[in-house]
Amino acid sequence: AGSSAKPTQPSELDVLAGLAELEKPGEMMTQYLLGQIAEAEKKWRQEYEARKTPEQIAAYQEHLKKEFLRRIGGLPEARTPLNAKVVGQQKRRGYRLEKVIFESQPGHYVTAALFLPDPERFKPPYPAVVLACGHSNEAKAYPAYAGASALMALNGLACLVFDPIDQGERHQWRDPDGKFTLWGTAGHTMIGKGSILLGRNTARFEIWDAMRAVDYLQSRPDVIPDRIGATGISGGGTQTAYLMALDSRILAAAPGCYLCSLYGRLLKTIGPQDAEQNIFGQLALGMDHADYCMMRAPLPTLILAATQDYFDIEDAWMSFRMAKRLYGRLGYPERMELAETDEKHGFSVQLREASVRWMLRWLAGREEAVFEPKDMDVPSKQDLQCTPEGEVILLAGARSVYDLNRDYARQLAEQRKKLWAETPRPELRQRIRQIAGIRPLADLPSPEVLQRGVATRSGYQIEKLLFQPEKGIYLPALLFIPAGDGPKAAVVYVHEDGKQADAQPGGPIETLVRAGNMVLAVDLRGTGETQSPQQRYFARELHGPDGQDFYLAYLLGRSHVGMRTEDILLCARWLQTRLASAQGDQQTPKAVELVAVGYVATSALHAAALEPELFSAVKLVRPLVSWTNGVELGYNKIRLVNLVHGALEVYDLPELANMVREKLADRFVVEDPRDAMDRPIKTY
Repeated sequence: AGSSAKPTQPSELDVLAGLAELEKPGEMMTQYLLGQIAEAEKKWRQEYEARKTPEQIAAYQEHLKKEFLRRIGGLPEARTPLNAKVVGQQKRRGYRLEKVIFESQPGHYVTAALFLPDPERFKPPYPAVVLACGHSNEAKAYPAYAGASALMALNGLACLVFDPIDQGERHQWRDPDGKFTLWGTAGHTMIGKGSILLGRNTARFEIWDAMRAVDYLQSRPDVIPDRIGATGISGGGTQTAYLMALDSRILAAAPGCYLCSLYGRLLKTIGPQDAEQNIFGQLALGMDHADYCMMRAPLPTLILAATQDYFDIEDAWMSFRMAKRLYGRLGYPERMELAETDEKHGFSVQLREASVRWMLRWLAGREEAVFEPKDMDVPSKQDLQCTPEGEVILLAGARSVYDLNRDYARQLAEQRKKLWAETPRPELRQRIRQIAGIRPLADLPSPEVLQRGVATRSGYQIEKLLFQPEKGIYLPALLFIPAGDGPKAAVVYVHEDGKQADAQPGGPIETLVRAGNMVLAVDLRGTGETQSPQQRYFARELHGPDGQDFYLAYLLGRSHVGMRTEDILLCARWLQTRLASAQGDQQTPKAVELVAVGYVATSALHAAALEPELFSAVKLVRPLVSWTNGVELGYNKIRLVNLVHGALEVYDLPELANMVREKLADRFVVEDPRDAMDRPIKTY
């Protein structure tokens, strides 16, 4: 689940030193994945240019929406009762305010504030706007968001601003001491880990909350039900982009300080962000930020952008141009616009004003130059608090996103029991391959193997090897060869901290070698010498140091577990041949043994389960006990790179372990298994 401390690496066993093709080994995975994204962009642009007619555009929109929904795990089947309650009312200067609580799903509470125009100035019913909050812990009470809502109401628009999960009054995780310290992007990423395993995404919950907010507005007699817009900045811009793409009830939209391009500079500079901003396989599918606009064409859309934003302004303009051209193909170029202000990231006053003007134009038919009063009455956090104790999770019967995921995990566990009882093993293996992205051994190419030197120790020698299974990927390895008549057997040895972690004199690898075994210790991609350095944004102690590499692969629909499984299989097959050569019997390749230490045991388990004839024995040390355990715990330390999207729809790690036991019996050994918090646990 976690990682042991990385030992000092003896320089004489380094393999990549001086390799001209790989100047920065720790960036290998990043550059490899960015190269694949560049190839995906070429395909995306070709398909865009070929999309000319209204019929072609409609087919594209339908397909992308369907895939978008599928990749976030779909949406709840039923629109359950909102059970909405107005828990407070205030008369403010120039507008009215109602504090609202509703249930987007049974027991899953949403806190919101409805800003309403003064009925003396504007007669109901009103056009209305849903305002999604960015990643501020104050959420609806953040001055820019409460201020934008007030500005809407002052100009005749109803505005419902709601707290997203893990913000405002909606923190989803309560620490054992009763405090609420996990919030915002950190909370969204933690929710994302369990969601990924279930074939879901944090975005699923945010989108559904926003759709239910629209339901609430449409239920009110003082709102015009077919005159509803949506806006938001940053994380709220993400939510707005998703909502406007998937919900045709959003007549006018103004997402801000988010839309740029995943194919552009974003992933090359600040890298992937938190869980809800990355949809599984979207770049391989061809769904960039511009597509959120194009999926709703020709409905009116305004991109709000800031010149000094870390969401690159040049890419925002690129996405705008792509979208505007497509709107033009439909005959409505004027419905796609961009407003830029020379500010940093945030809902600046100019963008607030631009958003209100856009909504007035398309929802109320009013073309007015709106300016925000300097003395505008903006309610405080206390003014906007909806719940008695300031947290929805403390309400009677409240259910968190973690609870909703636990329910689904238990449902999937019941379905898996039936699946595994009724499905032949070959078919199960095929489904596992499809989910994790693992090709059959027979389909894997033979890697190029380079000699990088030899080291000698008493009783054995060490060949330094470099495996290149595909362009851009290098797997440093050490082949330990015992002295004497020849090896009795061969062992593939993978360690979460790399090939050198157990290679010290007197260590576990030497013990195997002195027992007569040839041992191939290999750095799986992104481990050991090619381990990514600490990448910003994702906490190492909770998610591992390579979270952004995980999300680059995730955006391509690939898993590190699957890629590393193929690395193990390639190396094991090569070692079979080398063992046969050393024993002088190349006609009958023998199965090899497999040892895996730490979180990479997940990939080793996949390898042993999917290619049972390749391995004669398997030993896993400190393996993760199950993915379901991570969902049940909620807060967990599973590395992001140890997740497989949608795995729990078909299998969990204990089911793979049972598959290995069926073949190996007592030659399958599990030592010191760990739960999802990296704590020792008794058994699989």
